[in-house]
Amino acid sequence: MSWLFIIFIIIQIHSMNCEQPYLDLLERVMSEGEEKQDRTGTGTLSLFGLHTKFDISTCVPLLTSKFVPWKMVIKELLWFLHGETDAKKLQAQNIHIWDGNSSRAFLDERGLNEYEEGDIGPGYGFQWRHFGAHYKGCHESYGEEGVDQISTLIEGLRKDPDSRRHFLTAWNPKDLSKMALPPCHLSAQFYVEAEKEGKRKRKLSCHLYQRSVDLFLGFPFNIFSYSALVYLLCEMCDANYVPGELIVSMGDAHIYKNHIEQVKTLIKRQTFDSPILMIDPRVKGKNIDEIAFEDFSVQNYQHSGALRGEMS
Repeated sequence: MSWLFIIFIIIQIHSMNCEQPYLDLLERVMSEGEEKQDRTGTGTLSLFGLHTKFDISTCVPLLTSKFVPWKMVIKELLWFLHGETDAKKLQAQNIHIWDGNSSRAFLDERGLNEYEEGDIGPGYGFQWRHFGAHYKGCHESYGEEGVDQISTLIEGLRKDPDSRRHFLTAWNPKDLSKMALPPCHLSAQFYVEAEKEGKRKRKLSCHLYQRSVDLFLGFPFNIFSYSALVYLLCEMCDANYVPGELIVSMGDAHIYKNHIEQVKTLIKRQTFDSPILMIDPRVKGKNIDEIAFEDFSVQNYQHSGALRGEMS
């Protein structure tokens, strides 16, 4: 066996793990982060203005150094895509990531006394599907009220791939005081690479901006969720695109002090080849509200086991 062939094998093996940028972020914040107070009173190690990218062309950054409940992430993504704001619909699927931020006590502390428990207000899903509409509660039907940013995004990618306006935002200053929690992952721009001779499909990449990043608990969800969104958009745009990169820019990137020991453990853990995400090609014949969990599948997910931390 030639050395060239051995090097090729090593490169191929390395290229199948795309979580290293995440581990590098953890190590940087652990070594350089400044102690900082925060809204929760827990305290953090924090750095401002970080930037990283993940190659999602062959695999997705679903962490292998710790188990990430990918089914939960996909179901939350669908909750956003369907314009939902009722956390009880997630609870019914045994998903409790929004419980703390939609409890009676939390809503009352935010001054949202008129909301029933579980109502997160005009958050992510509402802004994605009904930007600018008047929020009347989580049980109301909004039809075509406001701007449907997801439908607009898909139409734009289909008809004008080279546009610089493929943009999605959840940050609506007018509605921030009505939200149980202002959005942390607040905007994403999508970019189709230039046409290349002899290349049938063009890469679709996403540049995500997060104003606040909980690196241990939240960020692993975010990077898999937006990777899944890119994969979904590729298929829904008549399969004309293939995934490219997920690029993430961060405002306040932090590790909560009550997660420091878990992060130390995580950095030392074994990693495996990153898994493969598959989207049922029949989604291209569906509208957004018809997309279901069964349209997603993850293959070859090996991991080093769960590593839990308390949400601040």
